[in-house]
Amino acid sequence: MSFISVSFFLAIVGLTLFVTYIAAKRMTSAKDFYTAGGGLTGWQNGFAIAGDYLSAAAFLGVSGAIALTGFDGFFFSVGYVVANLVLLYVIAEPMRNLGKYTLADMLISRFNEKRVRGTAATGTIIIVILYMIAQLVGAGALIKLLFGIDYWIAVLIVGIMMTTYVLFGGMTATSWVQIIKAALLLFGTGLLAGLVFSKFGYSITHMFNTIAQDDGEKFLIPGIKYSSSIDSVSMMMALVLGTSGLPHILMRFFTVKDAKTARSSISWATWITTIFFSLTIFLGFGALQFVGIENILAESKAGNTAAPLLAKYLGGEVLMSFISAVAFATILAVVSGLVLTGASAISHDIYGQIIKDGKLSSGQEVAAARLGSIGIAILSIILALFAQNLNVSFLVSFAFCIGASANLPVILYTIYWKNFNSTGAVASIATGVISCLIFGAMGPNLWSETGNAIFVGKPLVDLAVPAIITIPLGFLAGYVGSMIGAKKHNTAESAILYQTIRVKANTGLMLG
Repeated sequence: MSFISVSFFLAIVGLTLFVTYIAAKRMTSAKDFYTAGGGLTGWQNGFAIAGDYLSAAAFLGVSGAIALTGFDGFFFSVGYVVANLVLLYVIAEPMRNLGKYTLADMLISRFNEKRVRGTAATGTIIIVILYMIAQLVGAGALIKLLFGIDYWIAVLIVGIMMTTYVLFGGMTATSWVQIIKAALLLFGTGLLAGLVFSKFGYSITHMFNTIAQDDGEKFLIPGIKYSSSIDSVSMMMALVLGTSGLPHILMRFFTVKDAKTARSSISWATWITTIFFSLTIFLGFGALQFVGIENILAESKAGNTAAPLLAKYLGGEVLMSFISAVAFATILAVVSGLVLTGASAISHDIYGQIIKDGKLSSGQEVAAARLGSIGIAILSIILALFAQNLNVSFLVSFAFCIGASANLPVILYTIYWKNFNSTGAVASIATGVISCLIFGAMGPNLWSETGNAIFVGKPLVDLAVPAIITIPLGFLAGYVGSMIGAKKHNTAESAILYQTIRVKANTGLMLG
């Protein structure tokens, strides 16, 4: 543990706590807690979305994945960038116009039934926990590398800090922590990429030729991680479509005043993430060339410390400490947003609307959200202690898979299909979540004959991410469920409500 490392970390922590203190003084209502009062501008929310999106999986996981698996790791970068286009052109405007605080609010605008809200809230909590585990695993590996403390202590430290931000600052504090973190991450990634590029004489061709000569051409073509084309397609489906179903991203559209600002937010986020993910190839190949696979694996079997180790090679302890501090800020920002999203599902959807029938005061709802934050944090910390050897990118890919399989079908059906009903909504979400968990539990992320996963054994499903199976199942369940439930719903009333929803989704106005 060095003075430089401690100084960088304390500076990050001090800045974020100061932001939380300022935000806490301004938070006076449930709307402030959940959505920062809806007062963020397009560029502010764009940076905050990028802050949510550029997680430990993006910075630590993707860099490590490229270093260990070459081009297969770069699939993550491509998928994450393309996913923004689906958000921009299909999801952003209707979500902002129909929702209030959560994904369930958007669905309830058409299906005012508790079972729909409860199912959507449950799916949100599962996605949040999976995503949280990934961030905490990355945090544990990072702090263990820098300070030499035990993994479980590192996870506990991050868990306490992320809960503090949400408890006292709500969405305002979370948003500004994400904005600051996104700016720091862009600077740090650009600095590392520039130093790597200079090592190859500022020539991409020279970099690729060097990698091919020293490490093998296999790193420049698909096949190291995803040996089958089906596996590759399945992964890309999860990444491209899953973003539009991630509740902590969708919740960001409620922090702006109107749909136009929501679209502007995604435009900003798209440019920021495109720049960032274009640079990850330099980080990954730089770590492969200058750090080496053996050294990366010695620190983290999943490759999660490739970027900090590259920083140490390029700039010594000072640069490694700065990059690690930035990565730490990345994790803190993302987990804060996740805790807030999970707490919203618990306090607003389950407790406030289902149990209390919406009869909670603003103060009571904020108090419930704070208790929900503590519960989500404790559960995520416990689960993260058992997931130390998993690559955070692969962990997050499962959250994306559930988002694409459970949430995206119900969102699209709600907006665009007039015969969709509450039975189909429940069936779609439940099928998407359950199928992802079942196929995932039988896949190579949890089972490995070489001991590189949690359990030792042969996986029953040879798909790293089963999206190619589960996404069609989610859409099919929504269709079949709607057909089964058609007799229980008034067709005429449903048609009128659908037309109202269509108008509101596109204009923000209500008919009648």
